[in-house]
Amino acid sequence: MNDERRLPLAVGLDVFAVVLFAALGRRTHDEDGAFLSVLSTAAPFLIGLAVAWLVVRAWRWPTAVLAGVAIWPIAVLAGMVLRRVAWDRGTATSFVIVATAFLGLAIVGWRLALAAVSRRRAISG
Repeated sequence: MNDERRLPLAVGLDVFAVVLFAALGRRTHDEDGAFLSVLSTAAPFLIGLAVAWLVVRAWRWPTAVLAGVAIWPIAVLAGMVLRRVAWDRGTATSFVIVATAFLGLAIVGWRLALAAVSRRRAISG
């Protein structure tokens, strides 16, 4: 994959991961699944994701697995703090565990999959 496509792909997939987490969570708890409701749930984590990208300076290596490993905990921590302080929403232990696991699997997972595909292409190429 060329470098020009890596940044928008990485941003898009990370944002998708956070929005999917919010949408699935709302659906699991039988809450309103309208776009604005999902966006409201995702907002603290989207801001946390942006903070993580800035702290890590992930635009320099956006699809690297190590970038995902660095982005993930910062995004979760910042998202939880914002959810609690700015959104006045709960951060129950079970929610923290589920959010951490899901976002870790998603943010790091797609990078691992891309790395595997890239290695396979390099070997067979």
